[in-house]
Amino acid sequence: MRTLRIGLAQINPTVGDLKGNMQKILDYIGRARELGVDLVAFPELAMTGYPPEDLLLKPDFIKANLDCLQQVIEGTRSITAVVGFVDSADDIYNAAAIIHDGALAGVYHKMYLPNYGVFDENRYFQAGTDSPVFVLQGTIVGINICEDIWYPAGPGEVQALVGGAGVIVNISSSPYHAGKGMARERMLATRAADNVATVAFCNLVGGQDELVFDGNSVVFDERGELVVRGKQFAEDLVVADLDVGSVFRQRLHDPRRRKEKLAADVGKVSRIALPAVKSQGEKPPLPARRTERLAPLAEIYQALVLGTRDYVRKNGFQKVVIGLSGGIDSSLTAAIAVDALGKENVVGVFMPSRYSSEESRIDAQQVAESLGIEFLVIPVDATFQAYLDMLAAPFTGMEPDVAEENVQARIRGNILMALSNKFGWLVLTTGNKSEVSTGYCTLYGDMAGGFAVIKDVPKTLVYQLAGHKNGSADCEVIPRRVFEKAPTAELRPDQRDEDTLGPYATLDPILHAYVEEDCGLDEIVALGFDEATVRRVIHMVDRNEYKRRQAPPGVKITPRAFGKDRRLPITNQYR
Repeated sequence: MRTLRIGLAQINPTVGDLKGNMQKILDYIGRARELGVDLVAFPELAMTGYPPEDLLLKPDFIKANLDCLQQVIEGTRSITAVVGFVDSADDIYNAAAIIHDGALAGVYHKMYLPNYGVFDENRYFQAGTDSPVFVLQGTIVGINICEDIWYPAGPGEVQALVGGAGVIVNISSSPYHAGKGMARERMLATRAADNVATVAFCNLVGGQDELVFDGNSVVFDERGELVVRGKQFAEDLVVADLDVGSVFRQRLHDPRRRKEKLAADVGKVSRIALPAVKSQGEKPPLPARRTERLAPLAEIYQALVLGTRDYVRKNGFQKVVIGLSGGIDSSLTAAIAVDALGKENVVGVFMPSRYSSEESRIDAQQVAESLGIEFLVIPVDATFQAYLDMLAAPFTGMEPDVAEENVQARIRGNILMALSNKFGWLVLTTGNKSEVSTGYCTLYGDMAGGFAVIKDVPKTLVYQLAGHKNGSADCEVIPRRVFEKAPTAELRPDQRDEDTLGPYATLDPILHAYVEEDCGLDEIVALGFDEATVRRVIHMVDRNEYKRRQAPPGVKITPRAFGKDRRLPITNQYR
């Protein structure tokens, strides 16, 4: 059996940390060399981190990335490496460097630049036009980048059909949302089978602002069958021996390819031979690997953990502080924070007012004790009364309403920010997507903070994730009563969320249809919802765009999150 040993280095770089990313790349090249790997691939823009956004408009940044690439080239002996970087010629390109035995053998420029959803690559890059292939130890290898592989008639097909590539390596920074991994794998398996080629997909891992990259690098053989899968939400060096002879045998049984090749455009394909390198001797045996996909709730939970950990750590914070209310949202946020950062780095603060129940205090304290975090109690009622006294004159003759309710939330926000300023703790906000969508949150109050862990998690999913956490823990982290009691902000007597929002079981499907699917009123009503209810929800979403624009970033886990995904004008009269 003629084999090629391939390695997929799914690393977690940091945007802008060029020297740190370079060192990580060199370390993984060394690990791959020790395992006898012939070709090791790194993710898209591994040198700069992804996405570098407007750092790409700084010429010094481009030059520094090229300087670091040169050091990687010099450190790549007796092995072939594919490294994502920013190339500079007449313009800049999202590029892959093909490095062979200490020399730059070639460069591939990404051809399909995504410009939808969270992507904005046309803002920065010129598209490539050529599809080179490389001959490594008698095996023809095609290299392309991320979006290129999503097109059936893209560079991968040209490299396989015209260039003869039996192995297609795709380096990627494919961001996560729930269900994305399975859809991506179906696509990659189809590309492998359609092109009768082994497809090796190397994906980024880690958190970058609101984006999370799940890793989950994979190799599919020429029949579209899974060969190996990398870890989810963790760095990994995925190594596999590819039966490259099997690709040629399979192609002999598929005469359709011959006719397709005659009709193909051969002008954009060049073939670059990579010289033989000094043998490293017999390759060491590879350890057995069996990586199962996480279940859906476990997958989402780990995405939230990784996104939180990387945002906190990569921005130089050590500890976080959370307002613990005794409710489900703050309880889940605290649990995620502990799993991300360790219990010693999480502080919970209970801030009771005259409307806070004893149940809430007990539940908040129990969550803190079960998680093992520091727990502070800072009453706000005296401060609230001072505000009421101060505002008594201008508020004369007016009944208490949402203004007085929001004063309490803003006092709490001030306290959390004071603790942040004094001790250097990052404030994690606790609002969920249902609240953020409808504006059921207080600007400069419970929205005040540095990172919004569950801002893309609908309320109904919050309960499911909290149940998952309890089910996976040694003890009940979140008390049963927190699941059973009616959600409330406790800003007025007998307040309940559903008095304003209606049942979450009705609200969340309407929000999904309007926010994520862009369905109109009539379409949502046709799904079986009351027209007056739908109108009310749409009105709440539309009038609160200004609040969302001022909210902190948070982990994206749905196909369409607020922020990079969904951008609507604040000043907007369309209804």
